[in-house]
Amino acid sequence: MADNTDCYDVPQYWDMAFGEDTLLEADFIEAAATKYCNFPVRTMYEPGCGGGRLVVELAKRGYSVTGVDQSSAAVGFAKTQLAKASVAATVQTGDMKDLLPDTKFDLAFCLVNTFRHLLTEEDAIQHLTNVASMLSEGGLYIIGMHLLPPDADEEDEEEWSITEGDTTIDMQLVVEGCDRTTRLETLQFKMTVLNAAGEEIGEYNSGYRMRTYEAAHMVSLLAKVPAFELLDVYDFWYDLEEPLELSDELGDTVFVLRKIG
Repeated sequence: MADNTDCYDVPQYWDMAFGEDTLLEADFIEAAATKYCNFPVRTMYEPGCGGGRLVVELAKRGYSVTGVDQSSAAVGFAKTQLAKASVAATVQTGDMKDLLPDTKFDLAFCLVNTFRHLLTEEDAIQHLTNVASMLSEGGLYIIGMHLLPPDADEEDEEEWSITEGDTTIDMQLVVEGCDRTTRLETLQFKMTVLNAAGEEIGEYNSGYRMRTYEAAHMVSLLAKVPAFELLDVYDFWYDLEEPLELSDELGDTVFVLRKIG
């Protein structure tokens, strides 16, 4: 039976549903730091950290990590996971657009479309400007998100399933209401949780508004934030040996930006 609880507020399931690539993502962040930074990276920041799967993983690897998320449930879960792993990190409730005062980081990252929660260009510029101000000179900001090429189908549907221990998560994602004029679409998620016997123990349905981007939109946006330069672009294979050309051929995209000036 469906529950009115927001999917983001059950991070024990949401992070599990998206956790398959956690090690791959963390490996890429570390490798990018080595490739592009001319100083040792020690401090990291994740806006929109959710339940903290990457915060925890990178803290395990010895980094000083700070995560911010609007969901108090997700922040609480992240703190619990840090305690279970016996590692320290800072996680707090907050808006990803906001500036963290008196704070400097060597690297920031925002993966899996979280950046697209910024629904206006003004919000995106404010966010990028604030992240840049929190980075040391030469620091990186890694953004992972889907682009919507001009000829791409505006309606999409995906399904996947993840099992860990006695719990299975069945996910269904449907893209609805894509409007290329307003550059907004809604991602409808249905998350069904099953026990070892295959019995449903929870169903959660949530819709999230997202801003759409073509390659040219991202080029235009970055031109308005001169504190960043675009170093390279990758896809969700996270292969640092194969940077790609930013074009309308790309869908799954990872941008590596560097703080300048």
